[in-house]
Amino acid sequence: MKKKEDKKKDIEALRQDLEHSQNLFVTGYEKLRVNQDFELRKVVRAAGGKYRVVKNNLADKASEGTPAGQVLGNLRGMTSLAYTDGDPVALAKALTAYAKANPTFTFKAGIVEGRVIDVGAINDLATMPAKEEIFAKLLYLINAPAQRLVTALNAVGRSLAVVVDQGVKENKFSASESEVSS
Repeated sequence: MKKKEDKKKDIEALRQDLEHSQNLFVTGYEKLRVNQDFELRKVVRAAGGKYRVVKNNLADKASEGTPAGQVLGNLRGMTSLAYTDGDPVALAKALTAYAKANPTFTFKAGIVEGRVIDVGAINDLATMPAKEEIFAKLLYLINAPAQRLVTALNAVGRSLAVVVDQGVKENKFSASESEVSS
């Protein structure tokens, strides 16, 4: 059994993590083997997150007064937390892919950007494109009208050059010698 002082330290450490993290996924990990848990921790780290197994009553106490208090109260069963300050989509994708490969790993709830979400919203989040891909598409949409304008302006000049070139080749622009010498 842990001493009361150690439990207080654990609660305070968890409270600090919960206060600094905007994105939190509450999960159940019943019947995971040690090697599966090790793999899960690697997946979470690769997605830029942290993973922690918690006792329900300690999580409840640590989350008091934080946005996570809404989802960490009244938990049942074995509970773990995956959280990140970075991209929630990357972590949701990693956890969802892991859950598909290991059906005993389940979602209970989540918080994204300070808002509580349910299990269905976590799956929706996992199907979204990555933040970089969204930025690239947005940049393309912003850049496309300007690119079309430049292309159209270049086309006018190009067309004029083609017409003048054709006229010169067909001697359409011949001037009399008196007009040229004056």
